[in-house]
Amino acid sequence: MLPLHEALEIPLFSKHPAPIFRTNSGIIELRFLMNRLGVKKTYKLYIGGSFVRSESGRVLPTNSAKGEPLDNVSWASRKDLRDATVAARNAFDGWAKKTAYLRGQILYRAAEMLESRSAELVAEIERSTGAKRNQAQAEVTASIDRLVHYAGWTDKYQPIFGSVNPVASSHFNFTTPEPMGVVAVLAPDEPSLIALVSLVAPVVLSGNSAIVISSDKYPLPALTFSEILATSDLPGGVINVLSGKRSELLTHLASHMDINAIVDGTGVSEIGAELQAGSAFNLKRYAARNLNAKEWLSEKAEDPYWILDTVEYKTAWHPIGV
Repeated sequence: MLPLHEALEIPLFSKHPAPIFRTNSGIIELRFLMNRLGVKKTYKLYIGGSFVRSESGRVLPTNSAKGEPLDNVSWASRKDLRDATVAARNAFDGWAKKTAYLRGQILYRAAEMLESRSAELVAEIERSTGAKRNQAQAEVTASIDRLVHYAGWTDKYQPIFGSVNPVASSHFNFTTPEPMGVVAVLAPDEPSLIALVSLVAPVVLSGNSAIVISSDKYPLPALTFSEILATSDLPGGVINVLSGKRSELLTHLASHMDINAIVDGTGVSEIGAELQAGSAFNLKRYAARNLNAKEWLSEKAEDPYWILDTVEYKTAWHPIGV
């Protein structure tokens, strides 16, 4: 015997009032206790290769450009920043010791994953920022191309920016750029994806690990990007993504003794002043990326000299003939 809902050819779940059917034996009324509600997502922080809620338990609601409620995001606290810094420091040695060729292949693999899930990112940008589909598609395509571009620099930046120095003795003298360590990256509010990719790729390609503070206004594309990174070959902790209110984290970012540099892409002078004032205490390096929305999509955001802002130069002497 067929189940009742199949025999009557009605869906098991319905948004309409309870239907009433008349049969030979009387009236059968099917009551549905409630309409099915969609499951709202709470986007997690991406720390050490895992998705975790904020230790504070706080979340922030997000809205579309039209003010429509979307999903919730975890609201990162000072403790979450410390956890992300520890994860980034633990990942740094292994990532820096990988060959330049392997780092390039891993970043290229991340670009492949972006390509395979591009429709998901387009939809996320479209619903979050209110961008038209063709604009969202252009941003995602540019993000993939930007990641491929910087992946190609992993084995080129050292021979191009390094040097063999003339010395007045029987020695070889080499100067080579090497990664600094843990770098904090602050993404601008707009554009929500291409700017983040353009900021973090030149940081990690040299062997640094990164702590990314996502857009305050449109965090969902950045958090979706972190979910895609989790399915790539990128080791956990190399890129950590925090969401919430960046204003709560600025002082702690600048004063943290285990963060070696800050790359500020917000373009907000007040934020830059606060970060520079705090980093003066521990001589943390600070680099600003003041681009407008259109410039993030241009060649200005493909500058290989951005790599040099988060490397240190090491000079080695070697006796000739030994």
